[in-house]
Amino acid sequence: MTIESELRHPNGRELQPTRVDGTRSGNRVMHALTAEQLAQRIFDLNLLDARQLESLWGEFGTRDVPLVDFQNMLLRRELLTNYQIERVLKGERSGFFYGPYKVLYVVGTGTFARVYRAVHPTTGKVVAVKVLRTRFCSDPVQRDRFCREGEMGESLRHPNIVPILEVHSRVPQPFLIMDFVEGRNLREFVKIQGKLSVEDATRLTADLTSGLAFAFERGITHRDLKLSNVLLSTTGRAQLVDFGLAGEGGSLSDDALIECANPRTIDYVALERATSVRKDHPQSDIYFVGCMYYHMLCGKPALVETRDRLQRLSATRFEQITPIQQVNPEVPSHVAMVLKKSMEMNPVRRYQTPAEMLVDLKKVLVRLRAGASGNAADGDLDGQLANGCTVMVVESAPEMQNLMRDRLKKLGFRVLLTGDPQRALDRMSAVPRPADCLLLSTRDIGRASLEAFNLLPRVDATKDVPAVLLLDPAQQDWQAEAFKDEWRQVVLLPVRLTDLRDQIAAMVQRRAASRIDH
Repeated sequence: MTIESELRHPNGRELQPTRVDGTRSGNRVMHALTAEQLAQRIFDLNLLDARQLESLWGEFGTRDVPLVDFQNMLLRRELLTNYQIERVLKGERSGFFYGPYKVLYVVGTGTFARVYRAVHPTTGKVVAVKVLRTRFCSDPVQRDRFCREGEMGESLRHPNIVPILEVHSRVPQPFLIMDFVEGRNLREFVKIQGKLSVEDATRLTADLTSGLAFAFERGITHRDLKLSNVLLSTTGRAQLVDFGLAGEGGSLSDDALIECANPRTIDYVALERATSVRKDHPQSDIYFVGCMYYHMLCGKPALVETRDRLQRLSATRFEQITPIQQVNPEVPSHVAMVLKKSMEMNPVRRYQTPAEMLVDLKKVLVRLRAGASGNAADGDLDGQLANGCTVMVVESAPEMQNLMRDRLKKLGFRVLLTGDPQRALDRMSAVPRPADCLLLSTRDIGRASLEAFNLLPRVDATKDVPAVLLLDPAQQDWQAEAFKDEWRQVVLLPVRLTDLRDQIAAMVQRRAASRIDH
Protein backbone atom coordinates (compact mmCIF):
# COMPACT_ATOMS: atom_id res chain seq x y z
CA MET A 1 0.00 0.00 0.00
CA THR A 2 1.36 3.42 -0.93
CA ILE A 3 0.13 6.86 -0.06
CA GLU A 4 0.43 9.84 -2.40
CA SER A 5 -0.84 13.39 -2.53
CA GLU A 6 -2.95 14.42 -5.53
CA LEU A 7 -1.09 17.73 -5.82
CA ARG A 8 2.43 18.78 -4.97
CA HIS A 9 2.63 21.87 -2.79
CA PRO A 10 5.32 24.08 -1.25
CA ASN A 11 5.81 24.30 2.51
CA GLY A 12 2.99 26.24 4.15
CA ARG A 13 0.50 26.08 1.28
CA GLU A 14 -2.93 24.59 1.94
CA LEU A 15 -3.25 20.95 1.00
CA GLN A 16 -5.57 19.14 -1.37
CA PRO A 17 -7.35 15.92 -0.37
CA THR A 18 -5.04 12.92 0.00
CA ARG A 19 -5.95 9.31 -0.70
CA VAL A 20 -4.60 5.87 0.05
CA ASP A 21 -4.01 3.77 -3.05
CA GLY A 22 -4.19 0.00 -2.83
CA THR A 23 -3.65 -2.50 -5.63
CA ARG A 24 -5.37 -5.89 -5.74
CA SER A 25 -5.23 -8.28 -8.74
CA GLY A 26 -4.21 -5.43 -10.97
CA ASN A 27 -7.29 -3.33 -10.11
CA ARG A 28 -6.77 0.11 -8.51
CA VAL A 29 -8.81 0.55 -5.32
CA MET A 30 -9.29 4.11 -3.93
CA HIS A 31 -10.44 4.93 -0.40
CA ALA A 32 -9.91 8.05 1.68
CA LEU A 33 -7.55 8.14 4.66
CA THR A 34 -9.40 9.62 7.64
CA ALA A 35 -8.19 12.46 9.82
CA GLU A 36 -8.21 10.10 12.83
CA GLN A 37 -5.99 7.62 11.02
CA LEU A 38 -3.52 10.39 10.17
CA ALA A 39 -3.60 11.61 13.78
CA GLN A 40 -2.85 8.09 15.04
CA ARG A 41 0.16 7.79 12.74
CA ILE A 42 1.44 11.17 13.92
CA PHE A 43 1.05 10.08 17.55
CA ASP A 44 2.74 6.71 16.93
CA LEU A 45 5.73 8.50 15.38
CA ASN A 46 5.97 10.80 18.43
CA LEU A 47 5.58 13.89 16.24
CA LEU A 48 2.77 15.21 18.45
CA ASP A 49 1.63 14.14 21.91
CA ALA A 50 -1.89 13.33 23.11
CA ARG A 51 -2.39 16.81 24.60
CA GLN A 52 -1.60 18.53 21.31
CA LEU A 53 -3.91 16.24 19.36
CA GLU A 54 -6.74 16.67 21.86
CA SER A 55 -6.34 20.43 21.52
CA LEU A 56 -6.82 20.06 17.75
CA TRP A 57 -9.92 17.91 18.13
CA GLY A 58 -11.28 20.38 20.67
CA GLU A 59 -10.85 23.23 18.19
CA PHE A 60 -12.81 21.29 15.57
CA GLY A 61 -15.43 20.17 18.11
CA THR A 62 -15.47 16.72 16.50
CA ARG A 63 -13.15 14.05 15.10
CA ASP A 64 -15.28 13.61 12.05
CA VAL A 65 -13.54 16.24 9.93
CA PRO A 66 -12.29 16.12 6.34
CA LEU A 67 -8.69 15.01 6.08
CA VAL A 68 -7.64 18.14 4.17
CA ASP A 69 -9.05 20.37 6.93
CA PHE A 70 -7.07 18.45 9.53
CA GLN A 71 -3.87 18.73 7.48
CA ASN A 72 -4.32 22.45 6.94
CA MET A 73 -4.95 22.99 10.65
CA LEU A 74 -1.65 21.24 11.41
CA LEU A 75 0.10 23.64 9.04
CA ARG A 76 -1.67 26.80 10.19
CA ARG A 77 -0.86 26.10 13.84
CA GLU A 78 2.73 25.23 12.78
CA LEU A 79 2.54 21.87 14.55
CA LEU A 80 3.90 20.00 11.51
CA THR A 81 5.49 20.95 8.20
CA ASN A 82 4.49 19.82 4.72
CA TYR A 83 7.62 17.65 4.64
CA GLN A 84 6.57 15.81 7.81
CA ILE A 85 2.96 15.40 6.70
CA GLU A 86 3.95 14.05 3.29
CA ARG A 87 6.26 11.45 4.86
CA VAL A 88 3.58 10.36 7.31
CA LEU A 89 1.06 10.01 4.48
CA LYS A 90 3.56 7.90 2.51
CA GLY A 91 3.76 5.49 5.43
CA GLU A 92 7.40 6.32 6.27
CA ARG A 93 8.45 5.08 9.71
CA SER A 94 11.97 6.50 10.06
CA GLY A 95 13.90 9.68 9.39
CA PHE A 96 11.68 11.88 11.56
CA PHE A 97 14.24 12.12 14.36
CA TYR A 98 18.04 12.10 14.54
CA GLY A 99 19.02 11.81 18.15
CA PRO A 100 16.58 14.04 20.04
CA TYR A 101 16.18 16.43 17.10
CA LYS A 102 12.93 16.46 15.12
CA VAL A 103 13.40 16.92 11.36
CA LEU A 104 11.37 19.81 9.89
CA TYR A 105 12.36 19.77 6.23
CA VAL A 106 15.20 19.26 3.74
CA VAL A 107 17.47 22.26 3.20
CA GLY A 108 20.05 20.73 0.86
CA THR A 109 21.04 17.57 -0.94
CA GLY A 110 24.43 16.48 -2.19
CA THR A 111 26.01 13.42 -3.73
CA PHE A 112 26.90 11.88 -0.39
CA ALA A 113 24.61 13.49 2.19
CA ARG A 114 21.38 15.33 2.84
CA VAL A 115 21.01 18.29 5.19
CA TYR A 116 17.84 18.90 7.21
CA ARG A 117 16.59 21.69 9.40
CA ALA A 118 15.65 20.19 12.76
CA VAL A 119 14.57 21.36 16.19
CA HIS A 120 15.00 20.05 19.72
CA PRO A 121 11.44 19.40 21.00
CA THR A 122 12.28 20.50 24.56
CA THR A 123 14.73 23.38 24.20
CA GLY A 124 13.54 24.67 20.82
CA LYS A 125 17.14 24.84 19.56
CA VAL A 126 17.26 24.80 15.76
CA VAL A 127 20.12 22.86 14.15
CA ALA A 128 21.21 21.48 10.80
CA VAL A 129 21.46 17.70 10.60
CA LYS A 130 23.77 16.30 7.93
CA VAL A 131 22.99 12.65 7.20
CA LEU A 132 25.04 10.24 5.10
CA ARG A 133 22.95 8.83 2.27
CA THR A 134 21.75 5.28 2.85
CA ARG A 135 23.60 3.82 -0.14
CA PHE A 136 26.96 4.92 1.30
CA CYS A 137 26.42 3.68 4.86
CA SER A 138 27.87 0.24 4.04
CA ASP A 139 30.85 1.73 2.16
CA PRO A 140 33.70 1.92 4.70
CA VAL A 141 35.61 4.57 2.70
CA GLN A 142 32.66 6.96 2.37
CA ARG A 143 31.52 6.29 5.91
CA ASP A 144 35.00 7.02 7.28
CA ARG A 145 35.29 10.21 5.20
CA PHE A 146 31.93 11.46 6.48
CA CYS A 147 32.77 10.76 10.11
CA ARG A 148 36.22 12.29 9.77
CA GLU A 149 34.61 15.51 8.53
CA GLY A 150 32.59 15.59 11.73
CA GLU A 151 35.55 14.89 13.99
CA MET A 152 37.63 17.64 12.37
CA GLY A 153 34.72 20.05 12.46
CA GLU A 154 34.25 19.54 16.18
CA SER A 155 37.73 20.96 16.75
CA LEU A 156 37.14 24.09 14.64
CA ARG A 157 35.44 26.86 16.58
CA HIS A 158 35.69 30.09 14.61
CA PRO A 159 33.16 32.76 13.53
CA ASN A 160 33.79 31.95 9.85
CA ILE A 161 33.43 28.18 10.12
CA VAL A 162 30.06 26.52 10.71
CA PRO A 163 30.59 24.54 13.93
CA ILE A 164 29.80 20.85 14.19
CA LEU A 165 28.22 20.24 17.57
CA GLU A 166 27.84 16.46 17.66
CA VAL A 167 29.10 13.48 15.66
CA HIS A 168 27.01 10.30 15.66
CA SER A 169 29.16 7.65 13.97
CA ARG A 170 28.17 4.51 15.89
CA VAL A 171 24.72 4.26 14.35
CA PRO A 172 23.54 2.48 11.19
CA GLN A 173 23.22 5.82 9.37
CA PRO A 174 25.87 8.32 10.60
CA PHE A 175 24.85 11.95 11.05
CA LEU A 176 26.29 15.27 12.21
CA ILE A 177 24.59 17.98 14.25
CA MET A 178 25.66 21.47 13.13
CA ASP A 179 24.72 25.07 13.81
CA PHE A 180 21.88 26.15 11.54
CA VAL A 181 22.82 29.24 9.54
CA GLU A 182 19.84 31.41 8.56
CA GLY A 183 20.53 32.57 5.02
CA ARG A 184 21.67 30.96 1.78
CA ASN A 185 24.86 29.66 0.25
CA LEU A 186 27.18 32.01 -1.60
CA ARG A 187 26.53 30.35 -4.96
CA GLU A 188 22.81 31.16 -4.72
CA PHE A 189 23.56 34.70 -3.57
CA VAL A 190 25.96 35.44 -6.44
CA LYS A 191 23.53 33.90 -8.92
CA ILE A 192 20.87 36.37 -7.78
CA GLN A 193 23.16 39.40 -7.50
CA GLY A 194 25.14 38.78 -10.69
CA LYS A 195 28.20 40.39 -9.15
CA LEU A 196 28.90 41.94 -5.78
CA SER A 197 30.29 45.33 -4.93
CA VAL A 198 34.07 45.38 -4.60
CA GLU A 199 33.79 46.01 -0.86
CA ASP A 200 31.30 43.19 -0.24
CA ALA A 201 33.34 40.73 -2.31
CA THR A 202 36.48 41.70 -0.40
CA ARG A 203 34.77 41.47 2.98
CA LEU A 204 33.40 38.00 2.26
CA THR A 205 36.78 36.85 0.94
CA ALA A 206 38.39 38.13 4.15
CA ASP A 207 35.82 36.10 6.13
CA LEU A 208 36.72 32.94 4.24
CA THR A 209 40.45 33.54 4.51
CA SER A 210 40.12 34.15 8.24
CA GLY A 211 38.40 30.77 8.68
CA LEU A 212 41.03 29.03 6.53
CA ALA A 213 43.85 30.65 8.50
CA PHE A 214 42.35 29.36 11.74
CA ALA A 215 42.00 25.82 10.33
CA PHE A 216 45.52 25.81 8.88
CA GLU A 217 46.97 26.77 12.26
CA ARG A 218 45.49 23.47 13.44
CA GLY A 219 46.95 21.53 10.53
CA ILE A 220 43.72 21.38 8.48
CA THR A 221 43.20 22.45 4.87
CA HIS A 222 39.79 22.47 3.20
CA ARG A 223 40.39 21.07 -0.32
CA ASP A 224 36.81 21.60 -1.51
CA LEU A 225 36.50 25.37 -1.76
CA LYS A 226 33.61 26.56 -3.94
CA LEU A 227 30.74 29.01 -3.60
CA SER A 228 28.24 26.34 -2.56
CA ASN A 229 30.44 25.43 0.44
CA VAL A 230 30.09 28.93 1.87
CA LEU A 231 27.00 29.88 3.86
CA LEU A 232 26.04 33.54 4.00
CA SER A 233 24.07 34.39 7.12
CA THR A 234 21.34 37.03 7.24
CA THR A 235 23.83 39.29 9.06
CA GLY A 236 26.20 39.09 6.08
CA ARG A 237 28.86 36.84 7.61
CA ALA A 238 30.44 34.15 5.41
CA GLN A 239 31.03 30.75 7.01
CA LEU A 240 32.81 27.72 5.58
CA VAL A 241 31.21 24.29 5.56
CA ASP A 242 32.11 20.81 4.35
CA PHE A 243 35.67 19.96 5.31
CA GLY A 244 34.88 16.43 4.10
CA LEU A 245 37.93 16.23 1.81
CA ALA A 246 40.24 18.00 4.26
CA GLY A 247 43.45 16.11 4.81
CA GLU A 248 42.85 13.68 1.98
CA GLY A 249 45.40 15.37 -0.24
CA GLY A 250 48.23 13.49 1.41
CA SER A 251 46.38 10.24 2.14
CA LEU A 252 44.96 9.45 -1.30
CA SER A 253 46.70 9.10 -4.65
CA ASP A 254 45.93 11.42 -7.55
CA ASP A 255 44.09 8.62 -9.31
CA ALA A 256 41.91 8.00 -6.25
CA LEU A 257 41.14 11.72 -5.91
CA ILE A 258 40.28 11.99 -9.62
CA GLU A 259 37.79 9.15 -9.21
CA CYS A 260 35.90 11.17 -6.56
CA ALA A 261 32.54 12.42 -7.77
CA ASN A 262 33.34 16.00 -6.78
CA PRO A 263 34.59 18.08 -9.77
CA ARG A 264 36.44 20.50 -7.44
CA THR A 265 38.59 17.58 -6.28
CA ILE A 266 39.78 17.13 -9.87
CA ASP A 267 40.53 20.87 -10.07
CA TYR A 268 42.77 20.58 -7.02
CA VAL A 269 44.65 17.65 -8.55
CA ALA A 270 45.07 19.50 -11.86
CA LEU A 271 46.38 22.64 -10.16
CA GLU A 272 48.83 20.71 -7.98
CA ARG A 273 50.11 18.71 -10.93
CA ALA A 274 50.64 21.90 -12.93
CA THR A 275 52.41 23.77 -10.12
CA SER A 276 54.15 20.96 -8.22
CA VAL A 277 52.58 22.04 -4.93
CA ARG A 278 52.25 19.23 -2.41
CA LYS A 279 48.73 18.08 -1.69
CA ASP A 280 48.57 19.15 1.96
CA HIS A 281 49.81 22.70 1.36
CA PRO A 282 47.35 25.60 1.93
CA GLN A 283 48.38 27.29 -1.33
CA SER A 284 45.81 25.19 -3.19
CA ASP A 285 43.04 26.51 -0.93
CA ILE A 286 44.39 30.04 -1.44
CA TYR A 287 44.14 29.66 -5.22
CA PHE A 288 40.50 28.61 -5.04
CA VAL A 289 39.68 31.39 -2.59
CA GLY A 290 41.02 33.63 -5.34
CA CYS A 291 38.69 31.92 -7.81
CA MET A 292 35.71 32.69 -5.56
CA TYR A 293 36.89 36.29 -5.11
CA TYR A 294 37.09 36.62 -8.92
CA HIS A 295 33.59 35.16 -9.32
CA MET A 296 32.12 37.60 -6.78
CA LEU A 297 33.81 40.58 -8.42
CA CYS A 298 32.56 39.92 -11.95
CA GLY A 299 29.62 37.52 -11.59
CA LYS A 300 31.17 34.65 -13.53
CA PRO A 301 33.75 31.96 -12.74
CA ALA A 302 37.46 32.39 -13.37
CA LEU A 303 37.88 28.83 -14.65
CA VAL A 304 35.98 27.51 -17.65
CA GLU A 305 33.20 25.26 -16.34
CA THR A 306 33.10 21.72 -17.74
CA ARG A 307 32.07 18.26 -16.58
CA ASP A 308 34.68 16.56 -18.75
CA ARG A 309 37.38 15.16 -16.45
CA LEU A 310 40.15 15.38 -19.02
CA GLN A 311 39.38 19.05 -19.65
CA ARG A 312 39.33 19.73 -15.92
CA LEU A 313 42.76 18.11 -15.60
CA SER A 314 44.23 20.32 -18.30
CA ALA A 315 46.63 23.05 -17.12
CA THR A 316 45.32 25.22 -19.97
CA ARG A 317 42.20 26.06 -17.92
CA PHE A 318 44.41 27.78 -15.35
CA GLU A 319 46.52 29.59 -17.94
CA GLN A 320 43.63 31.12 -19.90
CA ILE A 321 41.96 33.16 -17.15
CA THR A 322 41.03 36.68 -18.32
CA PRO A 323 42.50 39.40 -16.03
CA ILE A 324 39.84 40.72 -13.68
CA GLN A 325 40.13 44.35 -14.78
CA GLN A 326 39.35 43.36 -18.36
CA VAL A 327 36.15 41.69 -17.16
CA ASN A 328 35.24 44.37 -14.61
CA PRO A 329 37.09 47.67 -15.15
CA GLU A 330 35.60 49.03 -11.89
CA VAL A 331 37.88 46.79 -9.79
CA PRO A 332 40.58 49.01 -8.20
CA SER A 333 44.22 48.18 -8.88
CA HIS A 334 45.00 47.30 -5.25
CA VAL A 335 42.12 44.77 -5.28
CA ALA A 336 43.34 43.30 -8.57
CA MET A 337 46.85 42.94 -7.11
CA VAL A 338 45.61 40.87 -4.16
CA LEU A 339 43.51 38.72 -6.49
CA LYS A 340 46.41 38.19 -8.88
CA LYS A 341 48.76 37.16 -6.05
CA SER A 342 46.23 34.64 -4.73
CA MET A 343 45.93 33.04 -8.20
CA GLU A 344 49.59 33.02 -9.27
CA MET A 345 50.47 29.83 -11.12
CA ASN A 346 54.02 30.13 -9.82
CA PRO A 347 53.63 29.01 -6.16
CA VAL A 348 56.65 31.08 -5.13
CA ARG A 349 54.76 34.27 -6.03
CA ARG A 350 51.46 33.12 -4.57
CA TYR A 351 50.49 33.80 -0.95
CA GLN A 352 52.14 31.15 1.19
CA THR A 353 49.47 31.00 3.93
CA PRO A 354 45.88 32.20 4.39
CA ALA A 355 47.06 34.51 7.18
CA GLU A 356 49.39 36.28 4.76
CA MET A 357 46.53 36.86 2.32
CA LEU A 358 44.26 38.01 5.14
CA VAL A 359 46.67 40.80 6.07
CA ASP A 360 46.44 42.26 2.55
CA LEU A 361 42.66 41.84 2.41
CA LYS A 362 42.32 43.83 5.64
CA LYS A 363 44.42 46.63 4.17
CA VAL A 364 42.28 46.64 1.04
CA LEU A 365 39.10 46.79 3.14
CA VAL A 366 40.33 49.82 5.03
CA ARG A 367 41.07 51.61 1.76
CA LEU A 368 37.74 50.63 0.20
CA ARG A 369 35.77 51.74 3.24
CA ALA A 370 37.70 54.97 3.30
CA GLY A 371 36.78 55.62 -0.32
CA ALA A 372 40.45 55.90 -1.28
CA SER A 373 41.53 55.66 -4.90
CA GLY A 374 43.52 52.68 -6.03
CA ASN A 375 46.82 54.55 -5.80
CA ALA A 376 46.21 56.52 -2.59
CA ALA A 377 48.76 56.26 0.17
CA ASP A 378 47.64 54.77 3.49
CA GLY A 379 48.23 58.07 5.24
CA ASP A 380 45.74 59.84 2.98
CA LEU A 381 42.76 57.78 4.09
CA ASP A 382 41.43 59.77 7.04
CA GLY A 383 40.50 62.85 5.04
CA GLN A 384 38.81 60.79 2.29
CA LEU A 385 36.45 58.75 4.45
CA ALA A 386 33.29 60.55 3.31
CA ASN A 387 34.19 60.00 -0.35
CA GLY A 388 32.15 57.00 -1.50
CA CYS A 389 30.33 56.53 1.84
CA THR A 390 26.56 56.07 1.41
CA VAL A 391 24.11 57.66 3.87
CA MET A 392 20.40 56.82 4.02
CA VAL A 393 18.47 59.91 5.12
CA VAL A 394 15.06 59.45 6.75
CA GLU A 395 13.20 62.75 6.30
CA SER A 396 9.59 63.28 5.18
CA ALA A 397 9.58 66.99 4.19
CA PRO A 398 10.48 67.34 0.46
CA GLU A 399 12.31 70.65 0.95
CA MET A 400 14.48 69.19 3.71
CA GLN A 401 15.13 66.09 1.63
CA ASN A 402 16.44 68.23 -1.21
CA LEU A 403 18.54 70.37 1.13
CA MET A 404 20.15 67.42 2.93
CA ARG A 405 20.78 65.52 -0.30
CA ASP A 406 22.52 68.49 -1.93
CA ARG A 407 24.61 69.42 1.10
CA LEU A 408 25.70 65.87 1.87
CA LYS A 409 26.61 65.19 -1.76
CA LYS A 410 28.84 68.27 -1.74
CA LEU A 411 30.66 66.77 1.25
CA GLY A 412 31.40 63.59 -0.72
CA PHE A 413 28.57 61.31 0.44
CA ARG A 414 26.27 59.23 -1.72
CA VAL A 415 22.70 59.84 -0.50
CA LEU A 416 19.58 57.66 -0.38
CA LEU A 417 16.25 59.16 0.74
CA THR A 418 13.11 57.80 2.36
CA GLY A 419 10.33 59.32 4.43
CA ASP A 420 9.43 56.06 6.23
CA PRO A 421 11.57 54.93 9.22
CA GLN A 422 10.28 51.34 9.00
CA ARG A 423 11.16 51.21 5.31
CA ALA A 424 14.67 52.36 6.21
CA LEU A 425 15.02 49.57 8.81
CA ASP A 426 13.83 46.97 6.31
CA ARG A 427 16.32 48.13 3.70
CA MET A 428 19.21 48.23 6.21
CA SER A 429 18.37 44.65 7.24
CA ALA A 430 19.11 43.43 3.71
CA VAL A 431 22.32 41.76 2.57
CA PRO A 432 24.24 43.56 1.21
CA ARG A 433 23.21 46.79 2.92
CA PRO A 434 22.41 49.72 0.62
CA ALA A 435 24.06 52.31 2.90
CA ASP A 436 26.89 52.68 5.42
CA CYS A 437 25.00 54.91 7.85
CA LEU A 438 21.44 55.86 8.75
CA LEU A 439 20.49 59.52 9.37
CA LEU A 440 17.06 59.79 11.06
CA SER A 441 15.35 63.16 11.39
CA THR A 442 12.58 63.72 13.94
CA ARG A 443 11.74 67.22 12.67
CA ASP A 444 8.54 66.22 10.80
CA ILE A 445 8.41 62.45 11.38
CA GLY A 446 8.45 62.72 15.18
CA ARG A 447 8.72 59.76 17.55
CA ALA A 448 8.68 57.19 14.75
CA SER A 449 12.29 58.14 13.98
CA LEU A 450 13.25 57.87 17.65
CA GLU A 451 11.64 54.43 17.89
CA ALA A 452 13.43 53.25 14.74
CA PHE A 453 16.74 54.55 16.12
CA ASN A 454 16.19 52.64 19.37
CA LEU A 455 15.21 49.47 17.53
CA LEU A 456 18.51 49.24 15.62
CA PRO A 457 20.64 47.65 18.41
CA ARG A 458 17.85 45.25 19.39
CA VAL A 459 17.71 43.44 16.03
CA ASP A 460 20.56 41.17 14.94
CA ALA A 461 20.38 42.30 11.32
CA THR A 462 20.83 45.99 12.25
CA LYS A 463 22.65 46.00 15.58
CA ASP A 464 25.92 47.12 13.94
CA VAL A 465 24.40 49.85 11.72
CA PRO A 466 25.94 53.29 12.40
CA ALA A 467 23.18 55.89 12.88
CA VAL A 468 22.63 59.53 13.79
CA LEU A 469 19.37 60.80 15.30
CA LEU A 470 18.73 64.45 14.40
CA LEU A 471 16.56 66.16 17.05
CA ASP A 472 14.73 69.43 16.56
CA PRO A 473 15.25 71.88 19.48
CA ALA A 474 11.62 71.34 20.53
CA GLN A 475 12.38 67.59 20.88
CA GLN A 476 15.63 67.84 22.83
CA ASP A 477 14.05 66.08 25.85
CA TRP A 478 14.03 62.89 23.74
CA GLN A 479 17.81 62.68 24.16
CA ALA A 480 17.28 60.80 27.42
CA GLU A 481 15.17 58.17 25.65
CA ALA A 482 17.65 57.50 22.83
CA PHE A 483 19.91 54.41 23.03
CA LYS A 484 23.37 55.80 22.27
CA ASP A 485 26.66 53.94 21.86
CA GLU A 486 29.87 54.24 19.85
CA TRP A 487 28.00 53.58 16.56
CA ARG A 488 24.83 55.54 17.30
CA GLN A 489 24.78 59.21 18.30
CA VAL A 490 22.21 61.98 18.87
CA VAL A 491 22.73 65.43 17.30
CA LEU A 492 20.72 68.54 18.17
CA LEU A 493 19.78 70.90 15.35
CA PRO A 494 21.08 73.25 14.10
CA VAL A 495 24.40 71.60 13.29
CA ARG A 496 27.32 72.43 11.00
CA LEU A 497 27.34 69.92 8.15
CA THR A 498 31.10 69.54 8.35
CA ASP A 499 30.71 68.48 12.00
CA LEU A 500 27.97 66.05 10.98
CA ARG A 501 30.23 64.70 8.23
CA ASP A 502 33.05 64.12 10.71
CA GLN A 503 30.72 62.39 13.16
CA ILE A 504 29.35 60.05 10.48
CA ALA A 505 32.86 59.34 9.18
CA ALA A 506 34.14 58.52 12.67
CA MET A 507 31.29 56.06 13.34
CA VAL A 508 31.66 54.34 9.96
CA GLN A 509 35.41 54.09 10.47
CA ARG A 510 35.01 52.58 13.95
CA ARG A 511 32.51 50.06 12.60
CA ALA A 512 34.79 49.15 9.69
CA ALA A 513 37.73 48.58 12.04
CA SER A 514 35.56 46.44 14.31
CA ARG A 515 34.38 44.22 11.42
CA ILE A 516 37.95 43.69 10.27
CA ASP A 517 39.07 42.73 13.78
CA HIS A 518 36.24 40.22 14.03
